[in-house]
Amino acid sequence: MGAGKSAVGRALAAATAMDFVDLDSRIRQKTGKAISLIFSSEGEAAFRRIESDTLSEIAGSANTVIACGGGVVLDRSNVEILKRRAAIVYLSAAPSILLRRVLNSPERRPLLQVVDPASAMDGLLKRRLPLYQAAADLTVDTSDLDIQGVVNKIVSELKFNESHSFPKQD
Repeated sequence: MGAGKSAVGRALAAATAMDFVDLDSRIRQKTGKAISLIFSSEGEAAFRRIESDTLSEIAGSANTVIACGGGVVLDRSNVEILKRRAAIVYLSAAPSILLRRVLNSPERRPLLQVVDPASAMDGLLKRRLPLYQAAADLTVDTSDLDIQGVVNKIVSELKFNESHSFPKQD
């Protein structure tokens, strides 16, 4: 949440001549509903089921950069699906930077629609950080990098090759 997954994903796809899919955008297209509406009307559990189903549909796409929502790691099967087909990049940032980015974003984040978003962000990070770290083939701290800097680091670290694919890291 706020690390730059969508912006970096779009730029990475463009830089590597790959397709780009934003999982949350695909969910909005598929359901015809905003993510915040799914959360408020159906609950987080229903959203997570839709998220997993949608990820399963797109995860097999070749030469595709997928920007997943931050909660995708909460379901281990999502991580397993991605690990079979892709390198997983965790975009991290300092909590204060993540909060600033999210609060300045026009997109409303359902899990931060609370009285104390800073505490909510801290709780999310504490729960998710071990999952992000366990899933990641590569971690890039975006705190002090612009989008192109993040893309350059990903391409360099994952040794992007001429066939437009990232080799799995062993």
